[in-house]
Amino acid sequence: MSDNGLADAVTRALKRVVNPVTGEDVVTAGQVAGVAVDDRGRARFEFSLRRGDPGALVRQARAAAEAVEGVSGVKVNVQLPQSPGGTERAGGRSAKPRLQPGSVPAPTPRPGILAGVKRIVAVSSGKGGVGKSMVATNLAAHAASRGLVTGLLDADIYGPNIPTMFGEERRPPVTGAKGSEMIVPLESHGVRLMSLGFLLEREQPAIMRGPLIAGILKQFMEQVEWGRLDLMIVDMPPGTGDAQLSLVQTVDLDGALMVTTPQKVATGDVRRGVKMFERVNTRVVGIVENMCGFRVPGTGEVVDLFGRGGGEALATELSVRFLGRIPLDLAVRVAGDEGRPTVLSAPDSAAGVALAEIGESLIAALEGLPPRR
Repeated sequence: MSDNGLADAVTRALKRVVNPVTGEDVVTAGQVAGVAVDDRGRARFEFSLRRGDPGALVRQARAAAEAVEGVSGVKVNVQLPQSPGGTERAGGRSAKPRLQPGSVPAPTPRPGILAGVKRIVAVSSGKGGVGKSMVATNLAAHAASRGLVTGLLDADIYGPNIPTMFGEERRPPVTGAKGSEMIVPLESHGVRLMSLGFLLEREQPAIMRGPLIAGILKQFMEQVEWGRLDLMIVDMPPGTGDAQLSLVQTVDLDGALMVTTPQKVATGDVRRGVKMFERVNTRVVGIVENMCGFRVPGTGEVVDLFGRGGGEALATELSVRFLGRIPLDLAVRVAGDEGRPTVLSAPDSAAGVALAEIGESLIAALEGLPPRR
C-alpha cells in the first residue's frame, strides 16, 4: 500500500472514533487534521480537543490508527482548547495563541518498553510529605504477598526513600557483556526494586536538571532486567514536572494513583495533579487519603489532626474512585525506620489493615482495565 493509501486507511479508521459529547466521528467533526504516513509506516496527525471532551478520546484515536495494518507507530499532536479570547486581540486581529495551562505535547509511549510487565501504576501526589512513598511501598509489598510478581521503580530522583523503607543498602549487580550491560534489580520482601538511592552514597545529593531525570528514568526502564511482572508500581516525585511527563511520554501507564492528606493545602495540589494526568491522557485509578485520625493511646479518642474527608470529597468532585483512608499510626513510622512495610510488619494495626484494603481495591480496579498495548 502506498503512503497516501495508508494515510487514507488511517483516516477511515479515525472515522470510526465517535465523540460521545457530539455524537459525530472525530474526522467529520473536524477534530482531526494533517493525517500523513511516512515511508517507514509512521503515522501522524493533529487532534483538536474541545471543551468538555473526555481525555480518553485522544487515546482512542491513537489506538484506532495503531490498529491499521502497515502502521508502525503513531504520533498525535494535541491542540488543547484555548481559553476564551485567548487568540484574539482587540479589534478582531489575530494574535499568537497564548500558552495555556497543561498545553504539553501528547505522550507517545515507545512500543516494546517494559513489554514483560502486565500492569504499570504510578503513585503520585501534588505535594511532598503526604506519605506517597509509604503508600507505594505497601501497595507493592501487599501485591507480592498476594502472589503477584511485583516490581517497584523509585522515580523520586531527588528523594529516593524506597531503599530505606525496604531496608536495602546493597548495590544492584550488573550483568551482560560490555556495551550491553543490564542492571539486576534487588529483591526485598518479594518485591523487585530499583532506585537511584542504590547507586548514590547516603549523603550524596541528586543535583540534576530535567533532561538528566528523563535519562535516568529511561535507563531504569530499558536497562534493568525486570523480567516478567504482573504489576509494577512507580513511586513518583511530588508535583507535575519533568519526571511525570517523561514517564507518560516513555511508557504506556495503566493509570495513576494519587495520595493526599485531608487538608485543603494538600487536596488543592492533588487536584492539579489529577488534571495534569488527564491532560496527558492517563487515567487516574483512584485517590487515597492518608494521615486521617490519630487514636490517642490509653483513651481511644480519635483526633483528626489534619482534618478528615478532604480526599474523599475531592474524589467525588472529580468523579475518581476513592480507594480508602489510612489513619495516623505509630506502626507506619516504625515500619519505615525498620525497613519492613507495614502490611508485613504490623498487618493487624489500623494502618496495616487500611493499606491491605487499599491494595485489594487497586488490584480489583486494574482487573477491569484492557491489557497494556
